[in-house]
Amino acid sequence: MTDSWSDTRALRADFAVPGTDRWFEDYTVGDVREYGTITLSEREIVEFAHRYDPQSIHTDPQWARTGPFSGLIASGIQTIGIFMRLYADHYLTRCGSLASPGVDEVRWPRPVRPGDALRLRTETVEARLSRSKPDRGLLVTATELLNQDDQPVLTQQVLNLVAVRPRG
Repeated sequence: MTDSWSDTRALRADFAVPGTDRWFEDYTVGDVREYGTITLSEREIVEFAHRYDPQSIHTDPQWARTGPFSGLIASGIQTIGIFMRLYADHYLTRCGSLASPGVDEVRWPRPVRPGDALRLRTETVEARLSRSKPDRGLLVTATELLNQDDQPVLTQQVLNLVAVRPRG
């Protein structure tokens, strides 16, 4: 997805079925959806960083003011955690999600700052049944985490294995 996605793609309403009854067949290539928001406080950024990413740009507001970003920023790993929360709560299926074989093209085009309100945009870009295991398919989803100014702060391609709807 690009910053100009809205020029060519229409935003869809949520899925016709809830995540508790969503299967591979419910994902359609080309569908674009948005979910969110989660807002990070300075305290949450600093606490996460002290525990998992102890760099001064994340842990020390005074130092960060004179640092390369002119202020405190969230860890990229924390940003991925925010993405995952929104993705699991809204886009993934609770009954058919099997695993993820990986994530490609992870980028942080802008920092996340205290007070940023983040929301998720997804676009299903590929959905194909497994040839070797017909009980599942592979979804490829282009994702963006956007701030309150509609600017992407995280972009990535997510791969998910999803079960097909059981017969019977």
